[in-house]
Amino acid sequence: MERRALICEFLGTLVLVFFGVGSAVLGKPYLGVVGIALAFGFVLLALAYSLGAISGCHVNPAVTLGFLVARRIDVKRAVGYWVAQFLGCVAGAALLYLLAKQVPGLQTHDEFGTNGWGERSAVGVNTGGAFLTEVTLTFLLVFVVLAVTHRLAVTGFDGLPIGLVLAVVHLVGIPLTGTSVNPARSLGPALFAGGDALDQLWLFIVAPPIGGLLAAAAHMVTHPQPRHEH
Repeated sequence: MERRALICEFLGTLVLVFFGVGSAVLGKPYLGVVGIALAFGFVLLALAYSLGAISGCHVNPAVTLGFLVARRIDVKRAVGYWVAQFLGCVAGAALLYLLAKQVPGLQTHDEFGTNGWGERSAVGVNTGGAFLTEVTLTFLLVFVVLAVTHRLAVTGFDGLPIGLVLAVVHLVGIPLTGTSVNPARSLGPALFAGGDALDQLWLFIVAPPIGGLLAAAAHMVTHPQPRHEH
């Protein structure tokens, strides 16, 4: 496994958290749900074309799990990616937190672009609804990523549907849970937000990988690989 692939996963996750979550933390009153969804989608689209040929641009532990279950990567690479992604999410959230503290009156405690349900959901979705939301939306994201990529690399127009699907899941998920579909995206901001954001973090660590597992299982049925590729 190349060191530069790990660096790409670290850097890509850092950028996704800083700019994607940053659009919610710093620009929500001006961008709204559509603007935040597009920010996440455009950032991932840019990262897919920038880093995809090197690491596959997973920048999401649930996506990496999907690739592992679909036998597109081995365990060693998956573990390396997970470490890089979680380090990247913390670094990205720390950088965003530093910037947010330069904005007078900006509330970060128990907020900071974190995910949640109940009183922390815009529509008040309950725990079961939040879990179903995250599993379903992550299923769509990981299934599309697996379906449009060949083995590991992102090539040609692969990045376009990946960026679009992330924007779509945010359009649906922001009013419900704030949209995680990515344990790393949830962990970094929650560490700095504290409060109920940390108490509810478990769901956004558990649900997206389940969606990734289901997506990998479905992908192996709809897109079976020739024996010689296993």
